[in-house]
Amino acid sequence: MALVERITPDTRGDEGPGAPSACPACIAAPSAERLAQMAAPQDARVMLSIPAAHCAACISTVESAMAAVPGVRSARVNLTMKRVSVDADADMEPATLIAALKGVGYEAHELDAGLLSATETDRQGRDLLMRLGVAGFSMMNVMLLSVAVWSGAEDATRDLFHWISGAIALPTVVFAGQPFFKSAWASLRAGRLGMDVPISLALILASGISVFETMNSGHHAYFDAAVMLSFFLLAGRYLDHRTRAVARSAAEELAALEVPRASRLLDGEEKLVPISELAVGDLVRVRPGGRMPVDGVVVEGTSEVDRSLLTGESLPAWAGPDSVVSAGEVNLTGPLILRVTAAGRDSSLHRMADLVAVAEAAKTRSTSLAERAAKLYSPLVHLLSFSAFGFWMWKTGGDLRFAVNISAAVLIITCPCALGLAVPAVVTAASGKLFRKGLLIKHGTALERLAEVDTVVFDKTGTLTLGVPELTNPGEHPRQAAEVAMALAQASGHPLALALVQGAKAAGLHPAMVSDLREVPGYGVEGQWRGRTVRLGRAGWCQAEALPVTATYLCLGEGKPRAFTFADRLRPGAADLVAALQAQGLPVRLISGDTSAAVAAMAGRLGITDWQAEALPAEKAALVADLTAEGRRVLMVGDGLNDTAALAAAHVSISPASALDAARVASDIVLLGQD
Repeated sequence: MALVERITPDTRGDEGPGAPSACPACIAAPSAERLAQMAAPQDARVMLSIPAAHCAACISTVESAMAAVPGVRSARVNLTMKRVSVDADADMEPATLIAALKGVGYEAHELDAGLLSATETDRQGRDLLMRLGVAGFSMMNVMLLSVAVWSGAEDATRDLFHWISGAIALPTVVFAGQPFFKSAWASLRAGRLGMDVPISLALILASGISVFETMNSGHHAYFDAAVMLSFFLLAGRYLDHRTRAVARSAAEELAALEVPRASRLLDGEEKLVPISELAVGDLVRVRPGGRMPVDGVVVEGTSEVDRSLLTGESLPAWAGPDSVVSAGEVNLTGPLILRVTAAGRDSSLHRMADLVAVAEAAKTRSTSLAERAAKLYSPLVHLLSFSAFGFWMWKTGGDLRFAVNISAAVLIITCPCALGLAVPAVVTAASGKLFRKGLLIKHGTALERLAEVDTVVFDKTGTLTLGVPELTNPGEHPRQAAEVAMALAQASGHPLALALVQGAKAAGLHPAMVSDLREVPGYGVEGQWRGRTVRLGRAGWCQAEALPVTATYLCLGEGKPRAFTFADRLRPGAADLVAALQAQGLPVRLISGDTSAAVAAMAGRLGITDWQAEALPAEKAALVADLTAEGRRVLMVGDGLNDTAALAAAHVSISPASALDAARVASDIVLLGQD
């Protein structure tokens, strides 16, 4: 609790670190211990950037190439981020993997997962936009020149317009078509036909035939078709890029929470050192307001800790000697000295980021209907074009010029504009309309996957509830006791204290005259009222018997301590939503890091019979993975850092607007309203 004056708890009651908590969130310590004891990955993980990957066929090619390398255990392509994560033997060299990818037509370079940023994505977007602008400018000019030709211009006038059109169109096709040409060449070198192969062939044939016709004073040239094709296909590629760029990596968001340096205590001196220099057994100091840089055990000091990273619960938890804390948690009220148990890549926060990265990579294997159709489209288009060429060569008695024109026309007409432009355009238009309705669609395939859902899993705090405690028993206490509690609570910024003040005001109460207000970090508030010491805070500190619900306790110096109980406020529309899903025959499950009593109470209010409490982030992700292994299509709805792995692993995921950045990034859909 943030109060007027801070003092140390050396003589404040006999409550030890294992004493009952003022709120069930404090019971998260065993969860922290379980997470701290999780074994770190033993295999090497190599992250490689593959800028040329852009379709479902690329995923299969890259993963097959990696699987063929001796020592590689698994490989997952994240198409959104254009990278592949490879788990291999500890002695695996990145150069070996890069060479294998080069052999199948993909340039690659190594990435440090902790240093990834959006710079490369921004550069690619600017590059596509520049090429799109050049293609659009050329298209308008060539179309103007084509009007005269198609209107009946003859001989020298027609040839002049053809030459001018060629002078504009040819450099444009070479410049604007580079993304397609490079991708097609890489596909051909690897012995496969990607969707960019017929696109490139159509551009080259349209331009080549147009030059041939112009040089021979032919009546028809197709410069306008070549530049229009470039423009519309680039428009589709840019829209697809924008959709993918929105989907940043949640693993990167978690990595950003890692503290780069820590205050190490050595031989009585305090020195700021990089996390990489810390070893197990070192002592580090964490000041109030600081984020835990390592996994460790408290050896000195008491404080309240924000454990929402682990449990998703907004209420602070008590931490004192022998309490286990994890990297990424926030120290709120008092200084702590920790003994390091894990740091850097071995910390629970880094392992959580790894877990999310693996889940994200698995999700990118979900392909849209258009991508599945594209796998058969390219061979079919080439077969049709060559068939047309052969037929007209036979039909015309060997007229090569006519047959090539027909073959090129088939390629241009069947060029996958519907897949390259229409699909991204439809996704963009639908996303825009849904955005105005309060839904932010972050993945192009999210709507398709949402329609396939057959199981729904909810987080509790911040998802089905608002994450704000509400006083539930203001009428059970004498007015005088409630007003003393109100006066003590007004000196604190603790969520329970704020809720108590709000509930007392709603009941028409006014604070009593309490003096000498002081805070005992991790315990509560005390002051003087009518010559007696009064306290508001933890059960053991107030000599009260702890209840199995969220509560804070008032001790007036005489008589039995009084418990002020709280419940999380239900999000508007949550009960109706659960009822509607169950009415459609969808199984609804509730999983939370909160205590069993709190989760059971919430499940009862919502009519949910299948629930799980005190779940770690890895356990939430495991539940989703187990359901997926059973053949279920899971919708995960969550808002906390501890939900990111489960959100990334689900078939489709949703987060409310109030969710933390990492959760919003990991989800496919973000709800912009409060219900």
